[in-house]
Amino acid sequence: MMKKREDDNLTGGVSPDELIGKYGSPLYVYVAEKIAEQYHMMKSALGPEKLRIMYACKALSNINIIRFMKKLGAGLDVVSVEELELGLMAGFQPQDIIFTPSMVGPEDYDFAVEKGVRINVGDLEALEYIGEHHPGQSVCIRLNPHVYAGGNEKISVGHEHSKFGISIFHLRDILRLTKTHSIPVEGLHIHVGSDIQDDEQYLRAIEVLFDHALHFPDIRYLDIGSGFKVPYWRGGSSSNLELLGKFISKKRSWLEEHFQRNIEILTEPGKILVSECGVFLTTVNTIKKGPVGTFAGLNTGFNHFLRPMFYDTEHEMLNLSNPDGRLKEYDLVGYICETDNFAKRRKMPELRPGDTVAFLNAGAYAFNMSSNYNSKPRPAEVLIYKGKDYLIRRRENLDDLLATTVDKGIF
Repeated sequence: MMKKREDDNLTGGVSPDELIGKYGSPLYVYVAEKIAEQYHMMKSALGPEKLRIMYACKALSNINIIRFMKKLGAGLDVVSVEELELGLMAGFQPQDIIFTPSMVGPEDYDFAVEKGVRINVGDLEALEYIGEHHPGQSVCIRLNPHVYAGGNEKISVGHEHSKFGISIFHLRDILRLTKTHSIPVEGLHIHVGSDIQDDEQYLRAIEVLFDHALHFPDIRYLDIGSGFKVPYWRGGSSSNLELLGKFISKKRSWLEEHFQRNIEILTEPGKILVSECGVFLTTVNTIKKGPVGTFAGLNTGFNHFLRPMFYDTEHEMLNLSNPDGRLKEYDLVGYICETDNFAKRRKMPELRPGDTVAFLNAGAYAFNMSSNYNSKPRPAEVLIYKGKDYLIRRRENLDDLLATTVDKGIF
């Protein structure tokens, strides 16, 4: 049994022991009130006037989470036609959805035009296609500001070698195409990366966005992207949203004075809204002594929680079953037939088979990046709302793994 402690608040006041007993392990648990807290904190810090939060649902796309974002008043940022459809199913109006794809075919743009959502174009070919095949269709243009930012090379997307956005060096081509095809440009957008470590990098990119807005006299909004840093450990550092808010307010006032009209500011946060709401509950399978250390093997792997291996992130992990145990050093590893180290030489209260280990900051890009590697089913997702637990995705089983298989009886 787990010892009752303050960390129970990580799961919205509902005992992790009770949740595992009810839904099994491993288990993703999200706390709705934490999402609401982050949403209102962002609105307050960045300036509630003329600012619209467009939730980047690629971070956590369970339709119940998307509906909760709508309840809070957010719009929606989607990167695929499937996410677009989820947004419409969740009740969002088309004008409250912005479609920001990357390297997709023309049929995806056709679908977005048909549905009436805002369209964010990140390459010249797509811009020309829309001008030729959908005359009069307004667009937002994603610029690549050539600013290197982000917590890892894989999530730094605003530099000159990135596939994302149209280079600011191609401004003349953008202006030529929009003029030739009479394309109304209603917005401009940048996004330079996720988990931005240096606020100054972000400020430089935002300045590039505002400066280039002068070339588009009909714009109605600027989308500053997101990428706000979140603390992976309790008490860790995060982006200075107040600093960013003051800078954005100053630049917006300057631009509004130039155009003599209101300019709306959009931001498309994902991680900062849902990362800290999530806890991933796992169970220790075995303790194995090696020649130079001790392994704690968990009943999960990078098939469920890829971030530490893919992005080199170090998530805080808690022993909920033995929080006051003697500190020992472990390599916490998974059960996948690959090297799936969650943490190396991590000091934790003594771990024993059957103990529950909680991963913090498990709400963003965690379940959404999970897979069935090694033919393992994906875990359940539970939402805690007003002190009650709700199953929002059931645990997969073998039937789910076979559901799309076509058995032709060939052999």
